[in-house]
Amino acid sequence: MSTNSNKISQFWKELKRRSVLRSLAVYAGSAFVFLEASTIIFPRWGFPDWTIDLVLYLLILGGFITIVVAWIFDITPEGVQKTKPADEVPGSERPTDSKAWKAATYISLVVIVALITFNVVTSTKTNKTGSIQSLIILPFDNFTGADSLDYFVSGMHSSLITDMQQISALRVIGRTTANSFKGTDLSLTQIASKLKVDAAVEGAISFLGKDSVCVQIGVIRSKGEEKQLWVEDFRVAKDQILNFYSDVTKKISEEINIVLTPEEERLLAQSRTVNREAYDAYLRSQQYWGDLSKESLNKAREYLNSAIEKDPNWAPLYAGLAQVWLGLAQMGYVSPEIAIPEVYKNLNKALELDPDHTDAHYLNALMAYLAEWNWEKAENEFLKAIAINPNDSYSRIFYAHLLYILQRPNEAAVQARLAYELDPLNPQILITYSYALLCAHDCETAMIQAEKAVEIDPESFGANNQLGQAAFPCKDYDKAFETEKFNLQVYSYSTGQFDEDTWNEFEMTYKEKGYFAAYEEILHQYEVLYKKGFINPGVMAIFYITGNKQDKAMDCLVKGYEIHDPQMPYIATGGYPFDSLYDNPRFIDILEKMNLPLPEK
Repeated sequence: MSTNSNKISQFWKELKRRSVLRSLAVYAGSAFVFLEASTIIFPRWGFPDWTIDLVLYLLILGGFITIVVAWIFDITPEGVQKTKPADEVPGSERPTDSKAWKAATYISLVVIVALITFNVVTSTKTNKTGSIQSLIILPFDNFTGADSLDYFVSGMHSSLITDMQQISALRVIGRTTANSFKGTDLSLTQIASKLKVDAAVEGAISFLGKDSVCVQIGVIRSKGEEKQLWVEDFRVAKDQILNFYSDVTKKISEEINIVLTPEEERLLAQSRTVNREAYDAYLRSQQYWGDLSKESLNKAREYLNSAIEKDPNWAPLYAGLAQVWLGLAQMGYVSPEIAIPEVYKNLNKALELDPDHTDAHYLNALMAYLAEWNWEKAENEFLKAIAINPNDSYSRIFYAHLLYILQRPNEAAVQARLAYELDPLNPQILITYSYALLCAHDCETAMIQAEKAVEIDPESFGANNQLGQAAFPCKDYDKAFETEKFNLQVYSYSTGQFDEDTWNEFEMTYKEKGYFAAYEEILHQYEVLYKKGFINPGVMAIFYITGNKQDKAMDCLVKGYEIHDPQMPYIATGGYPFDSLYDNPRFIDILEKMNLPLPEK
């Protein structure tokens, strides 16, 4: 026993003689301060969470290196020298610790203990700055006892998301993804893990009267152990409800230690009353925006016009009308000659009333690049929309598309990824993200995203069509062929041309002769529909190029340019298989006329 004690005592003395303990204490103090600084600075600079973990691992590794170096080497007046064993050093030459070094060691230890104590104490009271960088606002609970008020509860949920999304230091999950968790059996921890968010906002409406609303809003930290961070009850007058969203946004920011930028402070400080009947009509109209049927779009238009009669100075009403008119034109219910002037009239009115309205800038950007082919205006409008609402997934994904059109793939990829992370369960975002991945020549991941969209909405024409577009360059001809049936059913719906017997013949050809022989027969069906005006020339060009008919595809592209087909800006992005035409003089001529850069060969 005494022998072991002596060995330990000798080893301890040797650690002190070689200054290992002193070096380690100084290093630990410095490392701890550096780590604390990283946890504060890195989130503000936008560094991902894993960078702080990397710093921690590097500092731990540095501690072991410090021990080894301190054991082997000494710093002497003659420079760095290898430490001699104790039995080779005369007693008169053995160094003694100076008071300065002892003081430095003790100060380092005191700093470490103080910082640890500070972190333990303060962690029980509040969150560290940057500890919450992302959140989801879960669908609000309707505790009013009236299911007929669900539209109002849902509208309040969407409105709070819109306000919270203005905070650039937060990743705020989009409303479509958030709404997908309504009535879910998943726990908050499971939802947070699925979306990789740090916190969740929960809301409940307990009373909804003619003039006021009773709301409870709470914030729960979902990263690690769940913890209620803040909860408060509100009684809100309906005409002050817009200010309520701004107030809650600021309160939540304070509770999770988010520092608002001066521009965010300005946007959230704007005060606006709204006519309660107009607001009610606006929320009712939102129920019909997602359904592109003629009846739903016209119903939305009725509610918006009714709201404008009651409150003609509220910008979102006009932006909503612009969106409805665009939908009517897109679906062919109203001629572009009638609809497009209405779109511009309402967009201009919305921006006149509120120059900071995100949706109006976003729609202006869409019109600029799809209808006007004004690339500079489109980019400026997208950047304005993103500056006001950095978490707007639609602005980001279509800005990514514009950047691919302008042959700026690296910038486009960043915007596309951000859009996906903001609304990962939104079928429309998945479809447009899949297309962006095709532009980046990643057909396999594009297929995965398109399949997710089909899984969420099996009847979506856009999702099924995009899956086929992604499957073709991946040479997954089974999937590409399956989606053609969906396409034919949609395009021939008005004519009644498609029937199961015809499709069975295509399937037989596919099994016996392969994809391209079957596609040749399908292409004849598309040609009939094209001649009858049920397929636009830009889309028909895609069908022709898939069938390896370059000349006919080129003819369609020329026609598409002449009629200003909205498909035309996309022809050189790489998202469609037009690369065999990149050297075609007529193709190059079209791009030059459209003032678009030529693609890399």
